[in-house]
Amino acid sequence: MSIDKFLRLNNIKITKGRIKIIEVLKDCSVGVTAEYIHDQCKNNGCNVDLSTVYRNLELLNNKGIVDKFDIGDGKYNYVINHNKHTHPLECTICHKEVEIDCPIQQLEQIIKNKTGFTLAEQEVNIKFKGVCKDCLIKE
Repeated sequence: MSIDKFLRLNNIKITKGRIKIIEVLKDCSVGVTAEYIHDQCKNNGCNVDLSTVYRNLELLNNKGIVDKFDIGDGKYNYVINHNKHTHPLECTICHKEVEIDCPIQQLEQIIKNKTGFTLAEQEVNIKFKGVCKDCLIKE
């Protein structure tokens, strides 16, 4: 599907900057910073302000198209959300379950940024348990 059509389907106005930002993200296999995206846009002939890149990334994140990961020190990485992978979170008191986004991509980014390692594989079977807000209020 073309980026134009994809934006239209998500009720997002089509702009040259948005198209270029998505193109840059589609070409990246790991999360990248807004500054990296800005540089790539400029290198490919799209003169877009860094503040515009940030605004568009926030819009795309709010629409669920892009995931935003806190990598520490007030910095964030962005990655196209190809598919949602979730894990169950169960309340240990009432046993209510909710699904949460998988934190593995964030963990991979933290590992890469802190150690320089790129994970080749991981073996994770996570079910989170805790106490829900309602049960905390009752306690």
